[in-house]
Amino acid sequence: MEPRIDLFSNEIGAKFAKRFANAGLVIVQSPLPKATQELVSLRASQINGCGWCIDMHTKEATAAGESAVRLHLVAAWRESTVFTEAERAALALAEEGTRLADAHQGVSDETWDQVRKHYDDDQTAALVALVALINAANRLAVIVHQRGGSYEPGLFAAFNR
Repeated sequence: MEPRIDLFSNEIGAKFAKRFANAGLVIVQSPLPKATQELVSLRASQINGCGWCIDMHTKEATAAGESAVRLHLVAAWRESTVFTEAERAALALAEEGTRLADAHQGVSDETWDQVRKHYDDDQTAALVALVALINAANRLAVIVHQRGGSYEPGLFAAFNR
């Protein structure tokens, strides 16, 4: 499967990528813990089958010091002991926010209550925005067949300059 188009070398695609990365900068600079940001992005990307984003967020998390054990267990976070209660709430929100079409109620009240128990207003806003943004990124990459494997940590930092 070859990429259908290189959005980064296309003028419109590159302009959009820069603005998309700038929107993401709001989340990066938020008080939502960086580890949580990468775990949530990784989990949504796994659900959506986005190789490019799985590659990116695994490598960014590793570069930031995340352990291999935790990264390997993200897909089975419910059956693991390595995530905090706050991270578990964020991962539940990521799953329910990603699988909107699979559940008529969207994000459950139970999950929302757990998120609010562990995150303040700013962190919650960043978490909700992150789930929306990573799902959009997944869709972009999957539609154009952007494959994983070649991402280098820090690549998107250049878009924020």
